[in-house]
Amino acid sequence: MVIPKEVKNILEKLEKAGFEAYIVGGCVRDFLLALSEAEEVKEPQDWDVTTNAKPEEIQKIFPDSFYENNFLTVSVRTGSKKIPEVEITTYRSEAGYSDKRHPNQVKYAKTLEEDLSRRDFTINAIALDSKKEITDLFEGQKDLKDKIIRTVGKPDERFSEDALRMLRAVRFATTLNFEIEKNTAEAIKKNSIWLGAVSKERIRDEFVKIIMADKSADGVELLREMGLLKYIVPELLDNYGVAQSKHHIYDCYWHAVKSLEYTAKKKFNMHVRLAALLHDIAKPKVKLGEGENSTFYNHEVVGAKMTFQILNNLKFSKKDVEKITKLVRFHLFYYNVDEVGESSVRRLVRNVGTESMEELLQVRQADRIGSGVPKAEPYKLRHLKYLIEKVSKDPISVKMLKINGEDIMKNLGEKPGPKIGQILDVLLGYVLDDPKKNTKEFLAKEVAKLAKLSDKELKDLAEKSKEEKSEVQSKEDKMTKSKYWVT
Repeated sequence: MVIPKEVKNILEKLEKAGFEAYIVGGCVRDFLLALSEAEEVKEPQDWDVTTNAKPEEIQKIFPDSFYENNFLTVSVRTGSKKIPEVEITTYRSEAGYSDKRHPNQVKYAKTLEEDLSRRDFTINAIALDSKKEITDLFEGQKDLKDKIIRTVGKPDERFSEDALRMLRAVRFATTLNFEIEKNTAEAIKKNSIWLGAVSKERIRDEFVKIIMADKSADGVELLREMGLLKYIVPELLDNYGVAQSKHHIYDCYWHAVKSLEYTAKKKFNMHVRLAALLHDIAKPKVKLGEGENSTFYNHEVVGAKMTFQILNNLKFSKKDVEKITKLVRFHLFYYNVDEVGESSVRRLVRNVGTESMEELLQVRQADRIGSGVPKAEPYKLRHLKYLIEKVSKDPISVKMLKINGEDIMKNLGEKPGPKIGQILDVLLGYVLDDPKKNTKEFLAKEVAKLAKLSDKELKDLAEKSKEEKSEVQSKEDKMTKSKYWVT
């Protein structure tokens, strides 16, 4: 990997003007990981620069920039589509964090060391100049090599400054597959209560990054171990240790975590992952009985209400809340090949929405794997997929035509009767043979021709068209069945 030209250009311009300039933060961490790791590491998308130049001095060097914050950060437009903006921040120090979120005072620092010492973790406190020379004052490279998340300085102080850093520690451990260093972990457990002072929006953003990680299941368990989960989804803790019926090998909590693990393995989207994690959230509330015959009646309905509240509390968008809540509400749909007909499947599609059916089936697959069964998609789920596609398609009927019975009666001056239906059937046959013929102009001309035929000729043509329609439907159904390997 190389430093992008857009970023290197900024470093060199600052240096040419007599200032120090370094790339810092997560982009350096990912840059170094990409150089050292055998596995593929994504190229950094956001590049941050720190310098001893003041904001007004930065703006003189880069006229196409803007400065509208209290954190000494100037955003420079590069004119590039790949990296449109680079943030340049003057060396700074911070003091006092009375709300456990924001510094009471931000002031200029004189040296790079002062600036790096205020950062959260050692792996994020490494600086890189335009010549790729590294400044590493807190053994960040060693922690990268050892796969360790450790704070810069005393962890109690770092977490007291910004409580969100505790959640970020779990996020980095999850996304990078690192471990949290012992003293850092103990400090998180000790200070976890302060996460309650952080805005729900910031908590949500970090939580989603954990949920979207390949090791998301490990991330959720780490949140529980660190004492942070109760400030994000406390309802999930109520599931811990709650035994289930004979159809499950895990308790309610581990069933949820294992379901999430499957969705991450399959790279499913955020809606499916959160629905998989929350689909049985209400089981402890509705549980009746103990042992293998315990029941959880109505848990999907109660769970949908709880999911709605959980996601709203975390300030998810209305669209996300509605989608995930619906997936939880209908995850328990019943289906057996010979017991449930097309009308029931049509009702399910109507409730969930055609656009969400694939996601609902993915939640169901995760539910199965999370229950301990070996197969995510048995025959009956494949058969259901076939039926869903079948009932979701527009039926082959005269309603598909660009002309209707009223148009024909108006054109011919006819009253309602068998003749109008027969003409429509014949027209449908024409369109099935060649969809391009489905225009008002063409069909109107054909109506005029058909009106001149005898009753017997028109009836015979209509019967022939019906046979063609049946053949087309049969062929389409056969193709759909083969798509899902069902008979």
